[in-house]
Amino acid sequence: MIEVFKGAGILIYPLAICSAVAVFIVCERAFALRRVAVMPQDLVDAVDAGRPLVGGKHTVLARIVEFAEQHHHEEGAVKAFARLEINRMERGIPYLDVIYAAAPLIGLTGTVTGLLQVFSQISPDTGLPDPVAFTKGVALALSATIIGLCIAIPSLVGSGYLQRKVENYAAQLDVLLERILRRGQK
Repeated sequence: MIEVFKGAGILIYPLAICSAVAVFIVCERAFALRRVAVMPQDLVDAVDAGRPLVGGKHTVLARIVEFAEQHHHEEGAVKAFARLEINRMERGIPYLDVIYAAAPLIGLTGTVTGLLQVFSQISPDTGLPDPVAFTKGVALALSATIIGLCIAIPSLVGSGYLQRKVENYAAQLDVLLERILRRGQK
């Protein structure tokens, strides 16, 4: 396994950075996008029933309701604030898109440079490489692409999952926002 990482050469460092950043973003956003942190059920029920909100003051829904109460005659401002909160929920997710596009390309760069090194060791006298060294060199050169793909695939899955979660919250918040705005007009 160590040979796989050695085979990536110097490009293992940007690949490691991509991996660490992807893990951080997925874990941080998964934690930040828990239902209890965005729109706890007791607050949703209170908005549905038109009751005063109790608790959950640091959630996305509570911030939107509080803003709506302070600006109850400004429907456009309340909708803009809700969009801003949704934008805050998406924080970091676009970087996953960059990582799942860049990691395989970095890996491919490592593969190409590794193959260049392997082919540069072909004997000028015979025109043939040492078969054992050639096979091992090609295998090691391909390791950079494998590492890049192993970073890209979970990043792609994490990005899709988190983006879908934000979209679901946004749709639910739109429905609740209409109720909040109707309540503010009364």
